[in-house]
Amino acid sequence: MKLTNYSDYALRILIYLGLRKDKLSTISEIAESYRISRNHVVKIVHHLGQLGYLETTRGKHGGVRLARTPEMINIGKVIRHTEASMDLVECFSEQNACIICDSCVLRSIIAEALAAFMEVLDRYTLADLMVPGHQLRKQLQVTDAYSHLID
Repeated sequence: MKLTNYSDYALRILIYLGLRKDKLSTISEIAESYRISRNHVVKIVHHLGQLGYLETTRGKHGGVRLARTPEMINIGKVIRHTEASMDLVECFSEQNACIICDSCVLRSIIAEALAAFMEVLDRYTLADLMVPGHQLRKQLQVTDAYSHLID
C-alpha cells in the first residue's frame, strides 16, 4: 500500500504547525520549508481547515495554525480524511468487475491487512510525530520562542 502525496503532505503540514505551537504560519513558509508546491499546500490547508484540524486567519497578518492540540489529532483519522480511496484492490470498489470475487480468499486477506495497517496508525497522534521536536525544528528551520517546551 502506498499513501498519496496528499496524505503525506497533510501530515507534514500538521507536524510543521504543531512545532509552531499557537503561532500563525504562512502557506509560503510551509511550502518553502518542505520544498513542495505552494499550490499543493494551499489546497491541503483549505481541506484540513474544512475538516477542523486547522484554523486560518485572512489578511496581512493572517496565517494558519492547529485548531486542536497535537494530542487530539489522530493519525489514522487524518489518513482516512485525506486518502481519496482505501480500495486496495478492485473488489473493494463499487465498480468491481472481478469475476472471482464471490469465492476469492485474497479479498479477505487484503481487508485484514488494511485493517491492521489502520489499527497501527490509530494508535498514534500528531504529538507522537513531534517527539524529535528539536531536530525537526532544525531541519525545517522553524524558530519558536517556546520550542524548548515541546522537547
